[in-house]
Amino acid sequence: MIRKAKAVWRGTGRAGTGNLSTDSGVLVDTPYSFKTRFENEKGTNPEELIAAAHAGCFTMALAFQLQGAGFTPTELSTEAAVTLEPEGQGFRIKQSALTLRAQVPNLDDATFTRLAGDAEKNCPVSKVLNATITLDAKMI
Repeated sequence: MIRKAKAVWRGTGRAGTGNLSTDSGVLVDTPYSFKTRFENEKGTNPEELIAAAHAGCFTMALAFQLQGAGFTPTELSTEAAVTLEPEGQGFRIKQSALTLRAQVPNLDDATFTRLAGDAEKNCPVSKVLNATITLDAKMI
């Protein structure tokens, strides 16, 4: 399976602008720029997209873990907070902090913690990130 996205950039790093598109059509010429990445201008940025990918991947991985263990969640809600920090002359993604709030009937805390930890370690996005990954998982 191959998934594709395309970035087009025009101009310098600070003053230039770009857009991102995906083969699925979810992103179509979506703007990104220095201001959408390092300030608060409307548009997206790579770190936001990585956060969305990590939250989505982890949450789906946990749904499969729960299904395999015989549980059906009412709701799994995950936020991923990706931290971009200066490093040398550039930047690096230092951390992705996952915060999960889950409603899973008939599931004990120990099993929940184990399954959530397995999902965090084994989702493909966690495996590709060269960053510290933390998980704050609670059933509500």
